[in-house]
Amino acid sequence: MNKQVKQHLEVIKENAVDIISEDAIVSKLENSFKTNKPLKLKIGFDPTARDIHLGHTVLLRKLRKLQDLGHQVYFIIGDFTAKIGDPSGKTTLRPVLSDEEIRDNASTYIDQAAKILDKNKTEIIYNSIWYKNMKVSDFLSILSSYTVARILERDDFSQRLKENRPLTLLEIIYPLIQGYDSCKMSADIEFGGTDQKFNLIVGRHLQQFFGQPSQAIITMPILVGLDGKNKMSKSLNNYIGIFESPKDMFGKLMSISDEIMWEYYKFFSDQDIDTAKNIHPKKAKMSLAQELVSFYHSQELALKEREEFERVFSKGKLPENIPLYETNKSPIDLIEVLLNAKIVTSKNEARRLISQGAVSWLTVNSSICVAVKESIVEIPPQGIVFKIGKKRFLKVSFS
Repeated sequence: MNKQVKQHLEVIKENAVDIISEDAIVSKLENSFKTNKPLKLKIGFDPTARDIHLGHTVLLRKLRKLQDLGHQVYFIIGDFTAKIGDPSGKTTLRPVLSDEEIRDNASTYIDQAAKILDKNKTEIIYNSIWYKNMKVSDFLSILSSYTVARILERDDFSQRLKENRPLTLLEIIYPLIQGYDSCKMSADIEFGGTDQKFNLIVGRHLQQFFGQPSQAIITMPILVGLDGKNKMSKSLNNYIGIFESPKDMFGKLMSISDEIMWEYYKFFSDQDIDTAKNIHPKKAKMSLAQELVSFYHSQELALKEREEFERVFSKGKLPENIPLYETNKSPIDLIEVLLNAKIVTSKNEARRLISQGAVSWLTVNSSICVAVKESIVEIPPQGIVFKIGKKRFLKVSFS
């Protein structure tokens, strides 16, 4: 194996979980150098939501490294497959999205992906292009390539059938429709999360069925979300979107556990982890948050958010820009105020925070926090500042 092949192979294998197969990748790399043609690297996203989050970027950042080595990324936006919804890892039916919802979600993907990928080495493809005008006979040939028994070998499918949960024919054929994308673009390597392994293998099979060389497969770990236990997901509200504000991004990163922090370091940081582990975990976390905010926004904004975070949470001072809620009466119903100010999403959340002692108050000129005991609160003439949890503040004053 020559030095160039070895270098590219090491980047491909870095942090990977499944590699199918290393010999095939070496062969493809050798052919790439021999013919002076970049490898076709495939990745696909169904626009079932508007945000690309950090979980998605585990794959995107690897692809960027391979682009820097000269290879080409084919970014498949699954505007057709999104109408079905990928059933991978799902125990229930996905809601059916309208064409308008899919277009709206997809409209943001290109700009978000461009935060990481090299535009000059990325080809954006909507997979509806080849499905819209497909003949029935062509579609039937795809369906005939795989048996029902093999499809039902999927753990999530067999589990749903065992528990008498609905499983539609559309979900059953989803892997075939996604896999056909690999045939249309003659992918050399497809990348996905570990939950996508079955779909990627189907793409490999379809290429064989239609007389093409089989794509190699690389799966990457699933990133744990902010809750520290579940896959990062918008539906679980445990995600960090790459288009989030510097303040929200920095604050969310500071909320992750020390254990999860090192996983984030591994995937997103250029810093040496062993060096970072020699400093206090809080400082290591701030360094990680500053690095990521710098990457997605700017160094200036990242430094500003770090200084603000240290000022408020390390030195016990108030943030500079506290949201203001004005009222013309006192006392107030704090539950109503928190909901109207959009600090909480429901009255039940406000009641729970108050009952847990997570809401405290201090007058504007005071540094003393007092836990709120009741939802009815008198407002002094100079106003009052509420601290909700560890990071949220609200100033209430008279209009």
